[in-house]
Amino acid sequence: MKNYIIFKGVDSRTFSNLIISELPSISKPKMRVSSTEIDGRDGDIIDEIGYSSYNKTLKIGLVNSNDIDKLIKYFNGSGDIIFSNEPDKVYKAHIYDKVDYERLLKFRTAKINIHVQPFKYLLNEPPFILNITNETELKVTNVGFEKSKPIITLYGSGEIQLSINGLTAFSIDIDDDFVVIDSINEEAYKNEILKNRNMSGEFPILESGVSIITWTGNLTKIKVEPKSRWL
Repeated sequence: MKNYIIFKGVDSRTFSNLIISELPSISKPKMRVSSTEIDGRDGDIIDEIGYSSYNKTLKIGLVNSNDIDKLIKYFNGSGDIIFSNEPDKVYKAHIYDKVDYERLLKFRTAKINIHVQPFKYLLNEPPFILNITNETELKVTNVGFEKSKPIITLYGSGEIQLSINGLTAFSIDIDDDFVVIDSINEEAYKNEILKNRNMSGEFPILESGVSIITWTGNLTKIKVEPKSRWL
């Protein structure tokens, strides 16, 4: 199968003069750690801080010099990227390194360094949506192998308390129809209006597998985007 990428919603196969000659390897990001040595103790103490962003290298070829300016524009900026060797996953990517287009024009080959965030996400993951009548819980699934940071939209009014697997995550006062709880960016909002001051508690995390979400208060609808992810 012909290699391809989809960057910022544009498929590389739309460029007739572009060849994706080699895709980046599938690799695990580096864990950032701090180490502490204590006198009289063997070894050291390792604290895990979080995973690092890293570069993936894409090798490309050029059939001819047609549309070179379009390619320069294409391999620039930031957005979601999909590689054809992982067609069901999406990375958050940035391309900011210099690209030697002179070499590309002369030798018909070049390397593109793509800076990606450590986690990759399930492509086109459907949300879990429940219009509440008499229901008291919603089962959601994080199909990824790592803990995920969901985006939860709550519809209703007044104070809502939400729990995951029996543990209270947060409470929030819905003062205007609905509110979005965005664990990725750690923001609560409705449209462009921040609602963080209406919220107390922690932004929710979903363990890998099935989680049961329960609530108290006047909740009429709940929408959960699990944001399943892998390393």
